[in-house]
Amino acid sequence: MFKSLIKLLMSPHRASFKPSERTNPLIILGNGPSLNQTLAESAEALAATPLMAVNFFANTPLFHELKPEFYVLADPHFFRNASDPNVRKLMENIETADWPMTLFVPFEAKPMIANKNIRIQRFPLKAMEGPGRFRRLMFSLRLGMPRPRNVLIPSIMIGIWLGFKEIYICGADHTWIKTLSVNDRNEVISVQPHFYKEDDRELERQRVDYLSIPLHQILESQSIAFRAYHTIQDYASRRDINIYNATPGSFIDAFTRKQLWTRK
Repeated sequence: MFKSLIKLLMSPHRASFKPSERTNPLIILGNGPSLNQTLAESAEALAATPLMAVNFFANTPLFHELKPEFYVLADPHFFRNASDPNVRKLMENIETADWPMTLFVPFEAKPMIANKNIRIQRFPLKAMEGPGRFRRLMFSLRLGMPRPRNVLIPSIMIGIWLGFKEIYICGADHTWIKTLSVNDRNEVISVQPHFYKEDDRELERQRVDYLSIPLHQILESQSIAFRAYHTIQDYASRRDINIYNATPGSFIDAFTRKQLWTRK
């Protein structure tokens, strides 16, 4: 809790948006490989429901087909590596949105977006830890969230802060542990497939990033993420918010499993 208070003193920003009454559910589109199955089976649900996309989703044709109402970027890589061809392509594609879309970025980020269709909102990418009552108060004040080890964690919290009472999570396979291995040079190999074909440069960037990280740190990071989902579930249940995991074969065990409505 002391560390969390220090973070608040250094950056006391709360999310720049407030909750409003929402009658529809929200569908969060993770980029895991199972999203292809969801796209094939639940086209009607995706077409009729507010969507939230993340990360490199805009680099796929589905960005213009599904026209997500919300988009979340959290990883500092998107804002500190303008020379990365994939990041540059992502920003260029986001700029082409010809529908109203809200882009959520951390307070520290400075995205260069000139498209009048895109509204930029900011959120605090700060971990709030400590006793349960303290954490829940910080979450309710929109001052922080469980440790944001991946983009899905801030995405769910943003959905809650927007006022959604029902949130479905798709494409959140989280089956990375199946791909972990260690080669004869004691280098950790981790394959993290997506629903789209990965660019060779991005695959190489991910491979290099993992070479210097020992296995125990990777496992600890994954443990933190899975624990964060249980923290979110505890908070959501106290506020009568339903979070459903609609991802086939997902390793996330915190949320009730429930499929999206499918084709008849």
